[in-house]
Amino acid sequence: MFRKMRRSPQALTQEEIVDLLKNETRGVLSVQGDDGYPYGFPINHYYDEETGQIYFHGANFGHHIDALKRDPKVSFCVFGQDFVREGEWAKNVKSVVIFGKAELVDELEEVKRIATKICEKFPCPPGYVEEEIEKDAKRTMCIVLTIENINGKLVNEA
Repeated sequence: MFRKMRRSPQALTQEEIVDLLKNETRGVLSVQGDDGYPYGFPINHYYDEETGQIYFHGANFGHHIDALKRDPKVSFCVFGQDFVREGEWAKNVKSVVIFGKAELVDELEEVKRIATKICEKFPCPPGYVEEEIEKDAKRTMCIVLTIENINGKLVNEA
């Protein structure tokens, strides 16, 4: 069902994939938008190694929520900062592309748990996360992405 990576020598190891998902704060989530047009948007995420799932949070309404209610199939792309290896001129970048199904979560305690995990990736002042979650949790929707296919690769721009 899913295509194999064409340039398999550039494939990232499972460890590199997990490292990218855990350490990068943002990726692009793509859904089936209005009238069949894809809709991709940048979003913060949290990767849970234990469950192998990716979590997102945001408003409980909008284009992406409407799209997910129609079709739970999504694509999620995360990429790191480009870098140049010593002695080379060309830039390199690691990226991960995921296909899976998204589930909407609006149960208040689960929303708070997921939002807390996502916020832990950011350096916030003491008490800030708790205050924001308490204030906004009732209008927040979380998304749980169950991974069906995942590939990562290193692209050299030479």
